[in-house]
Amino acid sequence: MQVHSFEKVWLGAALLLIVGFIATVTYGTAGAGVKMVDDSGGEIDPEAVKSGDTGTGFDDPGVVRQNDSHYVVYVVAQQFQFVPGSGDNPIRIPADTRVTFRVTSADVMHGFSITETNINTMVIPGQVADITAKFDEPGTYGLVCHEYCGAGHHAMGGSVEVVPKSEYEYNGTEVQN
Repeated sequence: MQVHSFEKVWLGAALLLIVGFIATVTYGTAGAGVKMVDDSGGEIDPEAVKSGDTGTGFDDPGVVRQNDSHYVVYVVAQQFQFVPGSGDNPIRIPADTRVTFRVTSADVMHGFSITETNINTMVIPGQVADITAKFDEPGTYGLVCHEYCGAGHHAMGGSVEVVPKSEYEYNGTEVQN
């Protein structure tokens, strides 16, 4: 059986594309640090989140200092705001520290995405999403909901303010590990 030279070229191109797709997926999962959301954050009762009676950091959402180089931010997504994060209450954190965002929903499914970063997760009622990142540069980053959550979804946004460590003033209590 004779294979025409044009068929050989197309066969080679197809195989090259397949190898390229496999390499792209491999890089995305291993090289870029992209991972699937799992249940490592735990579960929480959405009704308790609504009433503020969870016995966790979600009762008074905000920034909690673990130590000088690690902060935990508890965020509740609810129609149509992030608490804290929306309106006059931005999330304020120091630069050059490790920050773990613990996010849950009090009502429906939301999204939690910080612009110009790789922080992006779904926020599901009854689940706690944990995302850890480090902000090296001070600046203001947008906070958006990327899952349709109702009639006011288009207005659900906020901001994360990263300030130099020397200018950051923590007003809460420190949690010992």
